[in-house]
Amino acid sequence: MYSSIRPGQVWLDTEGKRIQAHGGSIFCENDTYYWYGENKEKTDGVSDIWHWGVRMYASHDLYNWEDLGVIIPPDLEDETSPLHPTSQMDRPHILYNRDTKKYVCWLKIMQKDGTQKSTILTSDALTGPYTIVRKNLKPLGMSAGDFDLAMAADGKAYYYFERVHSETICADLTDDYTNVTGYYSTHFPRPYPPFVREATSHFLRGGKHYLITSGTTGYFPNPSEVAIGDSWHGPYTVLGDPCPDDASQTTWHSQVASVFKVPGKRDLYIALGDRWLPQYMDVPYPQYAKAFEAAFNPEADKRDMAPMPPVVSRTQIADYVWLPIRFDGEMAYLDWHDEWRIEDYD
Repeated sequence: MYSSIRPGQVWLDTEGKRIQAHGGSIFCENDTYYWYGENKEKTDGVSDIWHWGVRMYASHDLYNWEDLGVIIPPDLEDETSPLHPTSQMDRPHILYNRDTKKYVCWLKIMQKDGTQKSTILTSDALTGPYTIVRKNLKPLGMSAGDFDLAMAADGKAYYYFERVHSETICADLTDDYTNVTGYYSTHFPRPYPPFVREATSHFLRGGKHYLITSGTTGYFPNPSEVAIGDSWHGPYTVLGDPCPDDASQTTWHSQVASVFKVPGKRDLYIALGDRWLPQYMDVPYPQYAKAFEAAFNPEADKRDMAPMPPVVSRTQIADYVWLPIRFDGEMAYLDWHDEWRIEDYD
């Protein structure tokens, strides 16, 4: 039994197995927390298995998690399916639609041609089964990367995504949450990686809209940015790196996947992060940042690029970095804690 959160340490479920809910989010329903994400149990870096579906866990304390199984299983028969294990499926996000009474799940699918598209599924129950209702969607005709879904109090929903290697987009969802309406806004234009922002995490606090984003360095971590705006579509003002005390410039060797406001707590927001490559924490950020810039910037001097280490994406051993967000004025900070407890917050 756990009685605290220990960022970066191996986290086991109630059966003693590694939790597999990467790129994850938390859904709270009927006084139960549901943590879901990419199931990487078979992604050993040797086979071509990218995922083994979407897995979900349940908890009453945010410490101890019961495995509810795979709620969106891999499609083992159709190699062209977005759910085939070799398909590069990432970052499930689920919203409940009060009008249709459906749970709607969006998935990012990286295509073999380099484009990124969306698959949308619906279910009558949070735990499934889910049915694909739309696939190979290019929202707004764009290649859509890492994303977040967010819902307003009136039920209107929004889709924040990286227009791949370009900018951040906020798009309105249709009333049934299975597509975009066509109305959107653009933010944080950047010319190329590693400066392009991805992995957008949205949350609301005190009437302000916050976005936490990362740079684009693959599974390697990099400095996050906090931005704030007065509406869903902004405009957003970048406030800076939430981890100024992190000398490694890597958001404590993690990438934030989502932010969860703990119900019943006055001001406790948790940044849910993944430490995708715990075995490469000794590789310095400037080394791979320069490598990514050289790969995408046609004017970069590749002679100054340090060689990248041979990377094995054995994400089945990826760990989690969950940290409470500290606010100073409007700025949001992620301070390091070796261990922390929900009970220590009002």
